[in-house]
Parts: sequence; structure tokens; C-alpha cells
Amino acid sequence: MTASAAAAAGQALPKRRYKDNVELSIVGLGGVVMMGLEQQECNRRVAAAWERGINYYDVAPTYGDGEAEIKLGPALEPYRKNAFLACKTTVRDAKGAQAEFERSLKRLRTDHFDLYQFHAVSSMDDVRKILAPGGAAEFFFKMKQEGKIRYAGFSAHNAEAAVALLDQFPADSVLFPVNFACWHSGGFGPQILEQAKQKGAARMALKGMAEKPWPKDLAQKDRKYQKCWYQPLDEMDKARLALRWTLSQEITAAVPPGDERLFDMAVEIAALFKPLNKQEEAQVAALGKSTEPLFRA
Repeated sequence: MTASAAAAAGQALPKRRYKDNVELSIVGLGGVVMMGLEQQECNRRVAAAWERGINYYDVAPTYGDGEAEIKLGPALEPYRKNAFLACKTTVRDAKGAQAEFERSLKRLRTDHFDLYQFHAVSSMDDVRKILAPGGAAEFFFKMKQEGKIRYAGFSAHNAEAAVALLDQFPADSVLFPVNFACWHSGGFGPQILEQAKQKGAARMALKGMAEKPWPKDLAQKDRKYQKCWYQPLDEMDKARLALRWTLSQEITAAVPPGDERLFDMAVEIAALFKPLNKQEEAQVAALGKSTEPLFRA
């Protein structure tokens, strides 16, 4: 165990305000972590996360074709009353979103979601479908009125679409890549963060420990991290710098990569979080400008 790991061991993660009186751990547990693990190991990991003060859990039915939901449900059940559970749907019409919503409730052994999100908003066409008559937004409004959705939001991989949806839908939060390379090399991120602030939406981060795309000639089976579609940072010094940069932005929390080894690393980093100083900011900017980003504005 490294000196920093020893210092972080058992230390509760800091929390930040989401909305109202809700405070979330600055790192959340993504459901992808559950994929490929036995149920007993999933139970152990969620229990350990809870002990560290992690109260934010994010999952989607597309993760492992439902595997993440199926395994997270029983693992989180003992803590569900006090946990902040976020789920998503890629379905853009109200009827289809309702069917997926009800299936997710059953798999996750709950009667409501603290946050329900339009998943992976990636184009202006997505925005049009969501907001159209009979679109998924209608279902979200209905569920919020009925108390089955506490907060409504979306995740986004497209800056134009994210800004447009924030402008036209009363999102409580947006989950999007807040990544050093996307920000400094791709120009992706600042415009979403600024629009969210203007609209009063909380900001949740993805890809804080992402580095760059996998090499095009590297076969899927040869990737070191099978649950990451991008090449993550796994050297502690670089990973710490990148995640600390993300957590130094005006966000509530970050969801780390789905590989359990990288999640453990993120928890260690978050437990000892300190904002970057000016020298470190310059270091991250230089690194970002020389790295191929996953997303561009």
C-alpha cells in the first residue's frame, strides 16, 4: 500500500451540494463496476463504498444489457433509503421510456429514482425527439409530478445538443465529460458548464480519468480495460492530477471509469482531494493540449 493509499484508507469522501438540501459524495459509483462480478462481490463493493461515505450511485439499462441494474439492485437494497440513485433511458418517446423506467424500477428494487436522465444525448435530433409531442420529456414531467422521479436531468456527449436541451428543458442536472483533454484540446465542456450554471442545473462529471481513444489497430480483446471504451489513465500520478482537475471545476460529483481497479483508485484520490494550485493547473493544461480528446465541441 502506498503512503497516500494508507492515508486515504477508511477516510470518508467529501460531499458537495447537488440541489436543495441534497449533498452527494464527490465520487459516485457507476453501475458498470458491477458488470462481470459475482453478486457476492457486488454486495461487498457496494457495502465498502457505503462505508466510505459514497451515497451517489449511477446506472443504466444499457450497461451490460441490464446486468448492471440486476446486480446493483440487491447490492444497494440495504442502503437504498438513504442512497441517491440515478438511472437513465436512451428511449426518446414517452411510451417506450415508461416501459424501460418500470423495468429499471423492478431490477433495482425501488419504487422511485432520485434522478432519472435522458441517456447519452448526442445530437439535435435527440433533443427534438425528447421534446416533441409524445416525447420522453412528457413522461419525465408526469413521473416527477407523481413523485416517482425526484429530479430529472440528462447525460450528454454533444455540446450543441446539451446547451440546447438545457435551454429548453428544466433539467435539475447534467452529466457530461469534464475532462482535461476534451476541455483544453477539444474545446468541449466549458459551454455546457456555463449554460448549466445559468439555468441553475447541477453539474455532474464523466471521463475525469479518461486519457484518449484506444489505438485503432488495438483489438477489443487486447485492451487492458475491457469495460472502458477509451484508454484510461491508470498511472497514479497522472490519474490523480486529471481527477483533481475535474473535481476542481464547478461540479458536484464525478463518476469514475467502470473498471473496479480504476474506481478504487478514484476513491483513494477523492478521499484526499485538494484543489489544484496554479502550477498544477498549468501542468494539466499543457498535458491536455498535447492529448487527443475523446470529444470536441
